[in-house]
This record gives sequence, C-alpha cells and structure tokens, in this order.
Amino acid sequence: MTDVMIGSAGILALLVLIAANMHIGIALILVSYVGLIALVGPTGAWGMLEVVPYTFISNWTLSSVPMFVFMGYICFSADLTRGLFDAARLWLARLPGGLAIASVFGCSGFAAVTGSSVACAAAMGKVAVPEMLRNGYDARLATGTVAAAGTVGALIPPSILLIVFGVIAQVSINDLFLGGIGAGIATAITYVAVILIRVKLNPSLAPSVTEEVSWRARFAALKGALPVMLLILGVLGGLFGGFFTATQAGAVGALLSMGVAAVHGRLSLFVLQRAVIDTLATCGSLFIVTIGASMLTRFLTMSGLGFMISDAVDWLGASPVLLLIAIALVYMVLGMFLEPIGAMLITLPIFLPLVATAGIDAIWFGVFVAKLLEVGMITPPIGMNVFVLSSTVGRAAPTDIVFRGVLWFFVADILLLGLLIWAPSIITFIPSLF
Repeated sequence: MTDVMIGSAGILALLVLIAANMHIGIALILVSYVGLIALVGPTGAWGMLEVVPYTFISNWTLSSVPMFVFMGYICFSADLTRGLFDAARLWLARLPGGLAIASVFGCSGFAAVTGSSVACAAAMGKVAVPEMLRNGYDARLATGTVAAAGTVGALIPPSILLIVFGVIAQVSINDLFLGGIGAGIATAITYVAVILIRVKLNPSLAPSVTEEVSWRARFAALKGALPVMLLILGVLGGLFGGFFTATQAGAVGALLSMGVAAVHGRLSLFVLQRAVIDTLATCGSLFIVTIGASMLTRFLTMSGLGFMISDAVDWLGASPVLLLIAIALVYMVLGMFLEPIGAMLITLPIFLPLVATAGIDAIWFGVFVAKLLEVGMITPPIGMNVFVLSSTVGRAAPTDIVFRGVLWFFVADILLLGLLIWAPSIITFIPSLF
C-alpha cells in the first residue's frame, strides 16, 4: 500500500466515523494517529502525538479565543444585548418589515460581542421573534430572519472562525477581521433587501406597526444600547487603532464586559459561573477539534495526498473561479452535516495549498470560507441555527417553518457568494486601507 493510498484510506475512514456520529475531534485524532503508524511506525506516530498537540495549542494567538468567547457569554448571561434590538426596533419599526430589519441590525451588533452565530440566533430568538409574532408577522419571515441574521456572527469581528483560520493559515488576524467587516456589512444589506422585497410583494407578511414612537423615546432607547456599543468601540477601536494586538483584545474585551455588567448591576456570581462554564465547554470542544485538525495536516502532508491533489488541479488547469466553485460545493455539502469549525479544519489542509497555487489572496479566501460555512448553518438537514432557534422559541417555530423561512435568505446568500467572487474588493477594500 503506497503512502498516497494510506492517506486516501484515512480520509475515507474519517468520513465513515463522522457519519457514525463520532465526535469530530476524536475522529480526527484517531484517524491521523493510525495513519501515522502506517506511515512512520508506532514510535514515530507516538512522538508526533506528544509534540503536535502541544506545539499547536501553545500558539499564543489562540489565547484570544477563550477570552472573546468569555466576553460574549458575559454579555449574553448578563442580558446586555437586549438594548440593541430595542433601539433598532424603535428606530426602524415604521419601515416595511421594520421589526425584521431591526432583527438584522440587532444580530449584527450582537455578533460584534460574541463572534458566534449560534449564540446570536439563540439570544435574538428570545427577544426578536416573540416581538414580531406579537405584531402579526408571518412566522416564516420572523424565524427565518433571525436564523439567517445570526450567521453574521462569523463575519463581524471578533470572529472565532476567522481567528482559527488565521492560526491555521498563518495570516494576519487583524486583516481577516477587517475583511470580515466588509462581508458582514454586505450580508446585512442583502438580508435587509430580501425583507423589503418580500414585504413589498406580500404586505401581509409584516403588518405595519401602528405604535406611535416619540423622538424622546427613540433617543432614550439608544441609551440602552450604549453599553454594548461602547464595549464594541473599546475592543475594535483599540485593536484597529494599534493600541493592542488581536490576542490582547480578547483579554481587554473580557475585562470590559465584566466592567459594563458590573456598572449596570448585572454581574452576579451566577452570571460569572454560567459564563465560565459555557466558555470552558465551548473552548474544550473547539481545541480538541483543532488538535485533531493539526494532526490531520501532518498526516496528509506525510502521505503526499495533499500534494497529489494540488498537482492534479494544476495539471487540469482549473481556473481560480472554477476552483472556488468546487470548494464552495464541498463546503455546502459539509455544512449540511458538520459544525463550521470542524468542516473548516478537515478541509483546510487540502484546500490551502490549492488556493496558494491558484494565486488566490489568503485574507479574501479566509473570509470567503467563513461566509460559506455560515451558509451551512441554515441549510437542511442539520442547519444548526435553525434547530437552536426552534428550541429557543418553542412551539411557535417548528423546524419546518424555520427552514421554509430561511429559504429566501439562502438564495440571497448564494447570489452574494457569487458577488464576492466577482468583486473581491468587497472583502479586500478595508484591509487595503490599513
């Protein structure tokens, strides 16, 4: 059995184990370790199992991940983000589908303090969906909007997906964050356009809100959103202003979130305990997957499979656009069954050399991949945002209703992905300014 055949068998075994519902991190480590035994023997494989996980996890940049996750959970547990939706609701409710549009902007703001689309969908599902249903909005529009808008969480910094991509691909996390801003704004604008078009075509989906809101009430609502806005400004302003690095920004954000919660009297022992436990659970699962992906990278490199695929693509003369379409199709399929970070880490060892060979900008590709993976969060049969929202809202939002609601946004996402390929400056423009 040749080395390339061993690598191919390892990929096949990995897919079988994942289909059998084994934890993706354990499957990655198991397949990589057994494959390395076949390639270099038990002693060499054991040596790599000792060295590779430590080498990867000791990367100082990764320390920002638990800090940003903790910041998000503090804001979530202390209920600091409700003011974002309330302010957007009062300012935008008079527009066609105004409450749905407010949900998109509320999710975008929440994304800037969590970096997680699942947390975004869960939090806004508790606040925005009941408000829309109370005002007579169609359940498909209400739930579909929040499930889709939650995906902005992987694009607006600080994004956990972009941090992990930056560590794996060895590119600037600051540049990835800046590129994510352009893609996130484009996504939010696209979703607002979908809502406006749908409501214009069928006004019964979103009855006009008759509540009269004074300008005093609108400006008062901005005070409720001010704590989170100051937190976002403090973290991102300091990061992009050069006052601290992306790694330090996580710690600053965690400290500021506790300070904001304390000032508003919401930093209780229960909030801290809940945030710490949720952070440990999230990061523990994440780091097992990243260690497994690091092992898989070493296995595929030693087997020569990655180089073989790269040579094959180069021999076929595939254009960058065709390569990106093929990669997009792979991520669309994986997104139906795997969570985003797992899908990304399984494929990056293969895709990164191909992208480099094709001359595709790594910063642009990182943001493009994050967008692709988030589209998978709303696609059946396992659209994670859909199931999280359905469980959060309860009987008012069965999964079939939510899936029907996100269909319009899914189509819009496909068109947006094509636009990102056609006009890459949407992503690269802001990083180029810095």
